Amino acid sequence: METVGTLAVDPAFLTFARFAVIAFFAIVFLQSGLNKVVDSEGNMAYMQEAFSQAPTLQGMMGPLFWALTALEVAAGVFCGLGLVTFSFVSGGFLARWGIRFATLSLLALIFGQRMAKDYGGAAVVATYFAIALLGNLVFALGR
Repeated sequence: METVGTLAVDPAFLTFARFAVIAFFAIVFLQSGLNKVVDSEGNMAYMQEAFSQAPTLQGMMGPLFWALTALEVAAGVFCGLGLVTFSFVSGGFLARWGIRFATLSLLALIFGQRMAKDYGGAAVVATYFAIALLGNLVFALGR
C-alpha cells in the first residue's frame, strides 16, 4: 500500500483506475471527434440549430466547431496512445495529456450547452466531467 496523506492507496487499484478512465475517454472522444471529421456538414448543421438560441455565438460557429473537433480528436488520440504505451513506454505521459485534453473538451462542451440553454445536455456532460476530474486525480496520486 502506498499512502497519500492519510489515504492508503493500493497501487494495483490506481493502475486499473487509470486504465479504465483512459479507455473510457479513448472510446468517447475517438468516436465523437472522428464523427465530427467524417460528417462535418451534418454536425455543423446540428450545432447551428442547437445554437440558434445563442446569438452571441452565431458568427463563431465554424471556428468553435473546428476547435472543439481538434480538442476531441486530441483527447481521443492521446488516450488511445496512452492505452497502448501506458506502462511500457511513456509511463502514462500520453494518457495524462489525453485526460487533460478530455477535461478541456468537456469544459468547452458544457460552456456551449449552457449558452444554448440545453440544461439537460449540460447535466450529462457534468457526469463526464466528474469522471475526468477523477481521472486527473488518479494520475496525480502515487506518481
